[in-house]
Amino acid sequence: MLWLPILLSAIAVLIASNILWMALPFWHNADYGRVPEEKAILDALSTAKSGQYLVPRVDWRKLSADERQAMQSRPVAYILVRNPAKFSFGPALALFFLYGLAIAVIVGYLTGCSRGPGADPHEVFHFAAIAGFLGYGFRSVSDAIWYGKPWRVAFKEMIDGVIYGVVMGAIFSWLWPR
Repeated sequence: MLWLPILLSAIAVLIASNILWMALPFWHNADYGRVPEEKAILDALSTAKSGQYLVPRVDWRKLSADERQAMQSRPVAYILVRNPAKFSFGPALALFFLYGLAIAVIVGYLTGCSRGPGADPHEVFHFAAIAGFLGYGFRSVSDAIWYGKPWRVAFKEMIDGVIYGVVMGAIFSWLWPR
């Protein structure tokens, strides 16, 4: 009964995401800075396998006070490595669609539990939009808290989440069982 709004909202969010990330270069292109000595860093990472890294990787509990002081005066890096740098948009878009489909299924379930057939379309819109925002909008807040992601970037990704939530809310409201 809710499969059509679930499927269409996942497709619409995929389209909205592509517009925000690819068709509007001013929106997210500035989210990534350039580091000095980029070639040296790439050379140092050339033998690293694909994965997630923390530099420096130390056991803070085992550091002396002097070592800890020295470590705190230097940078820390959380690095995601894709080695080799081969990337294919097809599989990535398919996985992002499945991610969006999972969120849409949960939004559909929650909205269906709280709003029955024939519910006021405005109530359906508000509930589904807020649930969609929660699913998409807060994914980067913990990265800002724990890993130093710039708050400006986290807030922009929250705005993306508002857009995705509104798209979902509109589709669920439009196709909600009467």
